[in-house]
Amino acid sequence: MIFKDKEKFTISRIFALIMAIIMTASMVLTFIIIYILLKFSFDPITGALTSSSFIALLCIAVGTIISSYVSSKMLRPILKINDAAKKVAMGDFSVRLEEKSIAKEVKQIAENFNIMVKELSNTETLRNDFVNNVSHEFKTPLAAIEGYATLLQDETLPREEEQKYINYILDNTARLAKLTQNILSLSRLDNQEIVLQKEHFLLDEQIRRVLLSYESKWEEKNLTIDLNLERVMFYGNPSLLAQVWSNIIENAIKFSNYNGVLTIDCLTNDNKVFITIKDNGIGMDNEVRRHAFDKFYQGERSHHVNGNGLGLALVKRIVELCGGTVSIESKKGIGTAVMISFQKL
Repeated sequence: MIFKDKEKFTISRIFALIMAIIMTASMVLTFIIIYILLKFSFDPITGALTSSSFIALLCIAVGTIISSYVSSKMLRPILKINDAAKKVAMGDFSVRLEEKSIAKEVKQIAENFNIMVKELSNTETLRNDFVNNVSHEFKTPLAAIEGYATLLQDETLPREEEQKYINYILDNTARLAKLTQNILSLSRLDNQEIVLQKEHFLLDEQIRRVLLSYESKWEEKNLTIDLNLERVMFYGNPSLLAQVWSNIIENAIKFSNYNGVLTIDCLTNDNKVFITIKDNGIGMDNEVRRHAFDKFYQGERSHHVNGNGLGLALVKRIVELCGGTVSIESKKGIGTAVMISFQKL
């Protein structure tokens, strides 16, 4: 056989095969007609002239018909791809191309097109969810600030109540600031607008300082803090890495149960640094865990505790930019551990 594997049918080979078939068909037809003319004993001269003209015209006609048919068959998948691309451009992400084709290139184009449309569809769905969620995240604290500010206008309000409302306003303002910071940081990272300026600093001290900045939060939940921080001199971007610890620690406190335990380890081994931040809170199911680092994803747990689906996406982006790796282990109802590793430079 000429072709043992279907993958070897390239467009150039198919066209060569088609031309060979057309030429062979024309030659066979010519011999058949000549045989018929000789069989019926045409006048040698008149018959030869007539049959030659007839054969030539017939061969041209047959060749044209075969060529037109084959061309339409060959162009059909390309026209389908063109029509599908137009639909996608109009926002229809349900379009799929049939991936069966004798031509290797056409088959690959169809497969890649379907993968692309699927990714676009997923991104568009997540983007719409993200816009809705972020809109809600902005509206909720703004509404709270407006409500507490209105209550503070009451001149008869006791000093104790007044201070409580002021604290609520400050908390919601901090929440808005955090959300805005995460959105801007992700945008800058995605657009590669951040210059990675590195310097030497104590990684364990940085983690400790970030943890202390959330002291009021973990004291409010009466969390036990279990620290195991080795002294680590690290070379990296302290500003970006501070955002990593801030987002992970904030999540760990946010999703921890009251009277729970927050464990933070910073250990070295074989010229590597391993940081683990673990809580024994509400945890995540497998579906949420698989999408935990997706920029626009919010899992079921977001219905119980406020979140915006940006923190861990930012963590992953920064860690990878700094040459590290990040992963999550979590079980619903048991807790979550975020594990990060870097080369110790």
